[in-house]
Amino acid sequence: MDIDDHAEELASDLGVAKEEVAEQLSNLLEYRVPLEEAKSSIRRKHGTDDGGGSSTPTAVDVEDIGVDGGPVTVTARVLTVGTRSIRYQGEEQTIREGELADATGTISYTMWEDFGVEAGDSVTVGNASVREWEGEPELNIGGSSALSTAETVEVPSEVGGERSLCDLRPGDRGRVVEVRILEANDRTIDGRDGETTIREGVVGDESARLPFTDWQCRNVLTEGADLQLDDVYVRKFRGVPQVNLTEFTEVTPVDRAVSVPESAPRLSVAESVNSGGLFDVEVVANVIGVRDGSGLIERCPECSRVVQNGQCRAHGEVDAEDDLRVKAILDDGTDTVTAVLDADLTAEVYGGGLEEARAAATEAMDRSVVSNAIAEEIVGRAYRVRGNLSVDEYGANLDATEFDPADGPPARQASDLLAELEAVE
Repeated sequence: MDIDDHAEELASDLGVAKEEVAEQLSNLLEYRVPLEEAKSSIRRKHGTDDGGGSSTPTAVDVEDIGVDGGPVTVTARVLTVGTRSIRYQGEEQTIREGELADATGTISYTMWEDFGVEAGDSVTVGNASVREWEGEPELNIGGSSALSTAETVEVPSEVGGERSLCDLRPGDRGRVVEVRILEANDRTIDGRDGETTIREGVVGDESARLPFTDWQCRNVLTEGADLQLDDVYVRKFRGVPQVNLTEFTEVTPVDRAVSVPESAPRLSVAESVNSGGLFDVEVVANVIGVRDGSGLIERCPECSRVVQNGQCRAHGEVDAEDDLRVKAILDDGTDTVTAVLDADLTAEVYGGGLEEARAAATEAMDRSVVSNAIAEEIVGRAYRVRGNLSVDEYGANLDATEFDPADGPPARQASDLLAELEAVE
């Protein structure tokens, strides 16, 4: 049966218009609510509830839960509980999210009703449907599910949401962090309720720095404030993890000065790339090449995309504007990443700004002389590169904020090797 058939069946059972049911069903499925749970939700909305389907729940361990197994019953420990509001069917819906665990593994969950659970509780969840979320199974606990207290479940996982910033990952919910506000700026956006002012910036602790967004624009989030943020969630934004505060986040001052190092964590290229995305990281590596699209380039004045032959992919033929950029391939022996240098950093390595680059291109009647000169300057040398790293299907990019000749491991390894060779001679 397709969605239309399910909607027609529901409408017939409930005695309401098929179009109304079809819209409600589509909205729920867009939020990846499993089909049977979505149908049960619609029945409850119209005053009936048949228990959400005919499948008999199977008692399973967490490690055995899969998206194709139907409803399940699981006994587990609640690790974290986060609260968030979403909108579907045109109405505000408060949900609880977090992680459950038993001795065999950990799984995320979404509760569509308030079952009153807290971190550390041991519970038996019956008739929970399973959906796929971020490529992994997730328990979907709704009105057709049953939840009861269980004997204490011993788990190897950490109970509670307290984490350092370096341990946060996209998809985390119900996390608690102690941070210093390093940057804070207000911005007006076109939100779901019209114009909304949010507060954005950067937070830091002893382990890392991360961008944040406070959807409530709290005045207490000012530069230099040391705060505990209780019940935040993490999502990937522009390729890096971002801390998000909601109306349910509790913000309280802490009685200590949160220390934030001036330096960024230094990782190998492989460690950085395998993380899936990092905000403010440092690598030391050799430049082994300069990619096409470096040097004196042209950008669209509307969207800043790079223009090819006067054509912008989004706006067609445009009166392009000149800019400087370097896309340097870095290799430290563990992996490669492309460091992207903006106009200011490019001018430093080139030894001149836009006017000098234009003059050189005009004299040679070839814009590639700029990228060639940059390649001659940096290829084969080791650099310390600091910036924000993102990873997507096209590869890994490090948007550089600092790009300096290195006196770190690659350079030292090269000098040590030369010393060894001279000793052999």
